[in-house]
Amino acid sequence: MTISASARRERVQEALERAVAEQSAPGVVAEIQDEDGGWFGSAGVADRGTGRRRAPGEQFHAGSSGKAFTAAVLLTLEAEGRLSLDDTVDTWLPGVVSGNGNDGGEITIRQLLTHTGGLGITGLSAEIVRKYHTRAGFAEHRYDVWTVDELLRLQTAIPPAYRPGAGFAYSNGGYHIAGAIIEKTTGRGYEDEVERTVIRPLGLRGTYARTFAERHFRGPHTRAYSRMVLRDGVDPDDLTPDNYASLLLGPDSDPIDVTDRTFFMWAAGGVVSTTADLLRFTHALITGSLLPPAQHRAMWDTVPTTDWLPHTRYGTGVSQWTLADGRLLHVVAGVEGGTVSVTLGTPDGGLTVSVQLNGDWNWYLTCAQIVEAAFGSAPLMTP
Repeated sequence: MTISASARRERVQEALERAVAEQSAPGVVAEIQDEDGGWFGSAGVADRGTGRRRAPGEQFHAGSSGKAFTAAVLLTLEAEGRLSLDDTVDTWLPGVVSGNGNDGGEITIRQLLTHTGGLGITGLSAEIVRKYHTRAGFAEHRYDVWTVDELLRLQTAIPPAYRPGAGFAYSNGGYHIAGAIIEKTTGRGYEDEVERTVIRPLGLRGTYARTFAERHFRGPHTRAYSRMVLRDGVDPDDLTPDNYASLLLGPDSDPIDVTDRTFFMWAAGGVVSTTADLLRFTHALITGSLLPPAQHRAMWDTVPTTDWLPHTRYGTGVSQWTLADGRLLHVVAGVEGGTVSVTLGTPDGGLTVSVQLNGDWNWYLTCAQIVEAAFGSAPLMTP
């Protein structure tokens, strides 16, 4: 379906307004780069307390969009001849990934980045859920300062989901291991390497990798509201992937303001950005203007996903979504407490759209409606 730029913008603005009116999003923005240049649209508020409206240039946590930054760093290091994606974890971190059936001698860096290393999934860790997905836990632990060693121990404390290469399992811990490899290879901090290899070359003015101890944003930002919180009385030990969503705060509950906190996602999702910067970053990844040809091809060499978003494939920190009309979109996306960030582009980069919600509920339906408005077809939503 072909849509004119003016019609596209009208349709997207209508979808933004529906997200607030019908899906109860506090606020949502979309920024578009297309044949007519740039456009920014918004609906709702950046701050529920003051009623401040959403505006261009607001910083937010980009969630797992940060994985694309981590992958870009490692691909750059490969292009510089400092490592290979086919190196094993033990090549750089000997003995670190071991115990409970984990074996860093069998997992490659490429498998970490494509979630095919077989590592177990830490997202439903009782420790994480108690600290960050209960009201009392978040109040007590919101300013905890994590370390890389603690993140690695969190991952290796659980057994693998598969043998390396045998399946797809979305693993934040795999990206923490990747971040540790970056630091071991370069002798520099992960944040510094993101700055050197991605932020500075692309001129991203509102983007940075947040350190473990930072409690606040460095610039103007939207507030973040979360319902990814268990209802009172639910035991985190009772959670399963199947019942998790049903045990969260309901649609009539007041969300928690989670804006000011420390952040432990690090190399798995610790990047702060803006929609304008994510447009520039994603366009560079799609068109190959950031990475050399071999590394660009490796980034978009995708694998099928399981138990994740329907009709998607995953590359190194990036994904591809299938639309109902059969087209593919190249995607950089992340969902984190209080924030959803999805940037999508056509394979030629001719149309790129960046969406951000400052609430973490009903996000997939909202994004699907915005995608349909912008691209003329919605993502395939059923398995």
